[in-house]
Amino acid sequence: MSDVTLLAFAIVAFIGIATPGPTVLLALTNGSRYGLRRALPGMAGAMISDFVLIGAVALGLGALLAASEFWFSVVKWLGAGYLAFLGFMLLRSKGSLDVTSGDAAAGSGSATSIFLKSFLVAVTNPKGYLFFSAFLPQFIAPQFPQYAILALVFALIDFAVMFAYALLGSRAVHLLKKKGALWLDRLCGGALLALAGSLALYRRAAS
Repeated sequence: MSDVTLLAFAIVAFIGIATPGPTVLLALTNGSRYGLRRALPGMAGAMISDFVLIGAVALGLGALLAASEFWFSVVKWLGAGYLAFLGFMLLRSKGSLDVTSGDAAAGSGSATSIFLKSFLVAVTNPKGYLFFSAFLPQFIAPQFPQYAILALVFALIDFAVMFAYALLGSRAVHLLKKKGALWLDRLCGGALLALAGSLALYRRAAS
């Protein structure tokens, strides 16, 4: 794989990742609700999901979802349902600025919970599998070492973008104070619900 190919991949990947989607919205929300440090497990969950998605594509799961209406629908509805659940939870939140109590005390702000939310959002999105199935062959031949290199590059870019979103959330919430935190939760919750609706209406290209 040439340096030019790798650079082209990194640029396209950055554009795709930086465009607001479920995982970066969660990074923004986690940064605003829990602070930058406690948002790190969510970033780790999303990074691991990148390896899972690309590994699954390398093993042919993306092609299976593209070919099977049944399995595509299973993954799609799981993903849409989970996004809708997270969106409703944010809409019902009280915009807490206390990162040591509230949701954290109830367990939803634990490192494990933050990790799992980001991980599950990514791995239950069939768009990710189809995207990588169509995207990766443009840059590489189907060889495992090349998949591994691109997975690492993609995950590092993903981390950098999510870190920036979480930092933005943590800074913005201190400027906006209590009422601003509430509206930030509402905004992200509404965006996640919109993404859930978009995913529910999503169809395979072949259908």
